[in-house]
Amino acid sequence: MQIQYDFSDKRVIITGGAGGIGFGMATAFVKAGASVLIVDINDEALQRAQDQLTALNAGRVVTLKTDIATKENDQHIIDTAVHEFGGLNVLINNAHASHQKPFVQLTDEDLALSLNTGFYPTWHLMQLAYPHLKQTQGAVINFASGAGINGQPTQAAYAAAKEAIRGLSRVAANEWAADNIRVNLISPIAETAGVKQWKQAAPDQYAAMVNKIPLHRLGDPEKDIGAVALFLASDASSYITGQTFMVDGGDIKLR
Repeated sequence: MQIQYDFSDKRVIITGGAGGIGFGMATAFVKAGASVLIVDINDEALQRAQDQLTALNAGRVVTLKTDIATKENDQHIIDTAVHEFGGLNVLINNAHASHQKPFVQLTDEDLALSLNTGFYPTWHLMQLAYPHLKQTQGAVINFASGAGINGQPTQAAYAAAKEAIRGLSRVAANEWAADNIRVNLISPIAETAGVKQWKQAAPDQYAAMVNKIPLHRLGDPEKDIGAVALFLASDASSYITGQTFMVDGGDIKLR
C-alpha cells in the first residue's frame, strides 16, 4: 500500500529528473501535489517528462535545460525555482555522469567528469539553496551508491565522487541541524530504462544480479525510490538526518 502525502505546499528541485530514477521521483512528487522543477541536459527527455507529468493533472511542473557542471548554471537553477514557485522546500541532487574503467586505466578526465557532474553540483546547489531551505526548514536528498560503499570494480571515479558526497552530506547534516534543515542520502538499485536495455543484452548477468538481492527484484523508480524520497522530504522524517538509506532490496547492510 502506498502512503498518501499532501505536498501541495512543497517546492522541489530534482536534477537529472527527466529520466530514470529522477523521473520516477518527479512522478511521485507531482502525484503528491508538489511543484517540481526538473533539471536536465536532454531536451527530448525534458519535453517527454513535461508532457507525461502534466497529463497527471496533479502538481505543477517546470522544466529547465542546463548543464549542472557549470556553477553559474547552478545559481540559475535555484533562482528559477524560487522565481517560479516563490520558495524552496526540497533539493534532490540526483544527476551524475561517469565512465567505467579498471583502476589503472583511470584518467584525470574520468575523475573530473564524475566530480563535475556529481560532487561539485551537489556541493554548489546545497550552498546556494541553503538560505531558502533555512526559511522553510527544508530537506536535502543526495544520492550515494553501492559502488562506493562496496568498492565496485571499474567504478573508481563514480565511487570516489559518491563517497565524497556522503561525507559532504554528513557534515551539512550536523551543521544545518540548528536550522532544522535535514540532509539524507539514498543509495538505490532500480530498474531504469538503461537497466532494461542491459537485461535484454545480457540476460544471464542481469539474472545473477537480481538473484543476489535478498528481495529478488530491482526497485521501481517511482514506487520504491520515489516513495523513500517522499518520506525523507515529509514531516514524517523530521527526526532523521545524516543517514544513508539503502533502497536496494537488502543488497547492502550498513553497520
